[in-house]
Amino acid sequence: MFLVLLCNTYLKKFRVFISVTRLYYWCVTVPVERVGVSFEPELLDKFDKLIKEKGYTSRSEAIRDLVRKSLIESEVETGKGEIMGTLTIIYDHDAGDVARRLLHLQHHHHGRILSTTHIHIDEHRCLEVLIIRGRADVVRRLADNIRAIKGVKHGELVVTKASL
Repeated sequence: MFLVLLCNTYLKKFRVFISVTRLYYWCVTVPVERVGVSFEPELLDKFDKLIKEKGYTSRSEAIRDLVRKSLIESEVETGKGEIMGTLTIIYDHDAGDVARRLLHLQHHHHGRILSTTHIHIDEHRCLEVLIIRGRADVVRRLADNIRAIKGVKHGELVVTKASL
């Protein structure tokens, strides 16, 4: 409550200089804590170049993204937590019964596979993107099973969390 009163005071004083909506949003919904981070000069120079290339507006946002990514990777590695992801595969639909096996797996895991998109690359090759949700170890095992099907030439699983 004190924070809201403090922010309202700032809103009255500085409304000419700062967007009222933006300051109100910051004051009410985004509490943050400051921490210090030390860098060697060479590492900081490289980091600054990277965040500029990526379009970050601040070092803080870039560091927050790195921390989020690390937390997600940790949960995926340990198999804990609910994740969402995309599995992108390329396969030769003429190789054995790959299409039938893929459909069978997708139907068997209908609660985990939320959606699929299928694209014909050429006469023989297809690209398919599956949106998957579930516990990290289950999603990884499902992706591994799909990539192991004869005829699947390449598969890449990219995961994230709906919340952090």
